Amino acid sequence: MKRSAFFKRMSVTLVLSAMLVMPNVDFAQAAEEFITLGTGGITGVYYPVGGAICRLVNKDRKTTNLRCGIESTGASVFNVNAIRSGDLSLGIVQSDTQYHAYNGTEQFEKAGADKELRALFSLQSEAFTLVARDDSGIKTFDDLPGKRMNLGDPGSGNRNTLELLMKEYGWTPSVYKLATDLKPAEMAGALCDNKIDAFVYVVGHPNGSLQEASATCNSHVVPVTGPKVDAFIKSYPFYPEAVIPGGMYRGTDADVKTFGPRATLLASSKLPDAHAYTVVKAVFENLEEFKKLHPALADLTPQNMLEGNSVPYHPGAEKYYKEVGLLK
Repeated sequence: MKRSAFFKRMSVTLVLSAMLVMPNVDFAQAAEEFITLGTGGITGVYYPVGGAICRLVNKDRKTTNLRCGIESTGASVFNVNAIRSGDLSLGIVQSDTQYHAYNGTEQFEKAGADKELRALFSLQSEAFTLVARDDSGIKTFDDLPGKRMNLGDPGSGNRNTLELLMKEYGWTPSVYKLATDLKPAEMAGALCDNKIDAFVYVVGHPNGSLQEASATCNSHVVPVTGPKVDAFIKSYPFYPEAVIPGGMYRGTDADVKTFGPRATLLASSKLPDAHAYTVVKAVFENLEEFKKLHPALADLTPQNMLEGNSVPYHPGAEKYYKEVGLLK
């Protein structure tokens, strides 16, 4: 029995010794790596879109050894800061937030420019959506002075974009009969309770709050076009033109022209090239499947998924785009 126990101990020792001298690369190849993608609130568009991206990445995880998980966050600004600190691998970020973070402007002035940010691709348009009561007399953006207007939650993307456009028009909040700062969850109720005449929501479509407003009271989506809007888009190229499809909301049968940032998938230069390449390839090579995973993605094309970015592409993403001829 003692002899048997001795040989058992020797066998274990030999196995452990063999494991210790095996090249590290063998363990690295076998180990699964994990990336985390920051999204937004669970009721918004970013959360399911992030889930759709990770679902496609995870389809091939046995081959790539890369697993993707999502995290519900405070959306664009939070995601930028978490990428910067290394708490997130990827984040969905509005193109205007992307621009300001990279250049250290607006809300990122104190933190300073982050020149390590890198783009993977663009997602759905975040249309600047002006919704008005039918009895308000608001047919265009120019009709807003003298009306009861919700400017949006202070510090929000809704309010920041609206205030930039108001500056182009030479307006201050005093042009409105009433200016409120309601959050998105409160806007549809206030409109239908006749507490405000209109509100702006920078968001992907379809959207639950807008569906609530159109179903509950007589309202419509207002076009945001004209010479001043054209000048605004020229000054801020990260706000490309956008179209809200007709028939999506009751009371708005025709397509509505406007503008707005795009949602983008953002990373840091510290993300390994292979990881960035894997994520981009998973989405682009399964694009038709991806577009069916959420209605907001329906209009995506390989070409428009390279629009709206204002930071350099990640080398891993750039490698894929050159391989398929999207970039030279």
